[in-house]
Amino acid sequence: MEHSFEPLKNDLLIRAAWGEEVERPPMWVMRQAGRYLPEYHEAKGNRDFFDCCRDPEVASTLTLQPVERYAGLIDAAIIFSDILVIPQAMGMVVEMLEKKGPHFPHPLKSPEDPQYAQLLEKKVDVASELDYVYKAITLTRKKLAGRVPLIGFCGAPWTLFCYMVEGGGTKLFAESKRWIYRYPEESKKVLQKISEICVEYLALQVKAGAQLVMVFDSWAGEHSPASFKEFSEPYLRYISEHLPPRLKELGLEPVPMTVFAKGAWFALDSLCDLGYNVVGLDWLRDPREAVQIRGNRPVVFQGNADPGILYGTKELITKTVKDMVDGFGGGKKGWIANLGHGITPGVNPEDLKFFFQEIHRLTAP
Repeated sequence: MEHSFEPLKNDLLIRAAWGEEVERPPMWVMRQAGRYLPEYHEAKGNRDFFDCCRDPEVASTLTLQPVERYAGLIDAAIIFSDILVIPQAMGMVVEMLEKKGPHFPHPLKSPEDPQYAQLLEKKVDVASELDYVYKAITLTRKKLAGRVPLIGFCGAPWTLFCYMVEGGGTKLFAESKRWIYRYPEESKKVLQKISEICVEYLALQVKAGAQLVMVFDSWAGEHSPASFKEFSEPYLRYISEHLPPRLKELGLEPVPMTVFAKGAWFALDSLCDLGYNVVGLDWLRDPREAVQIRGNRPVVFQGNADPGILYGTKELITKTVKDMVDGFGGGKKGWIANLGHGITPGVNPEDLKFFFQEIHRLTAP
């Protein structure tokens, strides 16, 4: 089914992501639809987190909240969802526990675990299993009425694999390391399966109305350089290589693709060669160093202020923004302003507003 949407009034982010010269750097922040906003808690009410994701009306409302609060300051909406909808679609149970985060009651223990064969053999109907995400995207795109573009996303294969074997968040990554170092080939089969699902999931998000897509490898920094090359990079490349032809099969135009491999500062050079239009940077990388490593490759950077500065003074926020603007060359080309990770729940929304205002002020023509 073809959707009809209003023309885009602010295409700054899309032009910048394609590598064009722009009048000012576009800006948005990761997790901008979320817990730091009082209106988020009002709209969410007593609903379970995943119930919010599965209700297109609620997901759409939450997506639009920062766009409305920061009207004229931000240049994108990102659909309210979660990376763990893919393991759910694969048949795993995922719960969101209050104050603890995501929890898998039955994580993937070993290749002998009956779940292992079931996961590999299951033909995941991505269109049906994740239909609620596509409905939320289409509804949100209609409500946006062309104000700003809408970003779709997925979790990267490695990050999703970690959750699936750890059973939730972790500091040790003991199970993830046990899998890749004890069962490397079996791990790669799961990673490949996830990669194929990611391609279809992103393609159908674009069909539903997403205008850019992003792949979050939140736990890439848990790798050594060698294990990143073996267990993360090939699957990120698989997505970037297979999504454009899949879009073409569906009769869709290509969209800009972003990869964000948090903590994998050692892999920046190779990330610039993976075929993504935009490479997200966390706050561990100095902008000037990143620009040097990129060289003349047509890759756009996104980031990379430490989210923690939003707990600081206005003077510190101004200094951080100035360092970013200077480090990324002024912002007229090759840079999308963002934080170096998602905004945290305790931030005052007015301090984020000041962050946006300072980017506007310091990059004004």
